[in-house]
Amino acid sequence: MFCSKCGKEIRDDAVICIHCGCKVEGRDLNPGDKKSWVVSLLLCLFLGGIGAHRFYTGYIGIGVAQLLTLGGCGIWAFIDLICILCNTYKAADGSELQK
Repeated sequence: MFCSKCGKEIRDDAVICIHCGCKVEGRDLNPGDKKSWVVSLLLCLFLGGIGAHRFYTGYIGIGVAQLLTLGGCGIWAFIDLICILCNTYKAADGSELQK
């Protein structure tokens, strides 16, 4: 296998190129650190008014705002629920929720 950035040969299971230090495309640095779609959905459904799903997915600031406003009187939590159901909601690090 070859690095797409520098073109040098790297191991097939490499996550980072040892020559240039770039991340190998299509590989996750922390594959076990993905947030669950089901957990996010259940947290939003039952505790969305206090922003529990936002805390779980790493959006601490927005979670505090939802906690203080009770999920924007429920509207904010409802919009998040729709986004989770439509699979457009992402974790704070930009990764998709794992189904």
